[in-house]
Amino acid sequence: MIRLCAPSELAEGQSRGFVIDPLNLLLVRRDGQVHAYLNRCPHRGIALEWQKDRFLDDSGSLIRCATHGALFLIESGECVAGPCEGQALQRLECREDAHGIWIEGAAAR
Repeated sequence: MIRLCAPSELAEGQSRGFVIDPLNLLLVRRDGQVHAYLNRCPHRGIALEWQKDRFLDDSGSLIRCATHGALFLIESGECVAGPCEGQALQRLECREDAHGIWIEGAAAR
């Protein structure tokens, strides 16, 4: 398991990006649960954020691709609007405990 950050470093309704070579990923906390995805739009294979750690739309309820505005559900990664509608972000298994938010080491391979 690879520790990404302390639980307190990902507040409710916030997103954060991480680079663990060669893995580029993002975390979002919604309704107390952490969701982890590869930081790669299925449309063009590019990173999603428009500024450091800025992955969400203005409402904070969807993940948005800064390049072409595709919108993804936080809970599933499914694209609900944009050129990759019907596709999805690649989900990564993560877990959280009192010491950190963790991702499986195999995900980085």
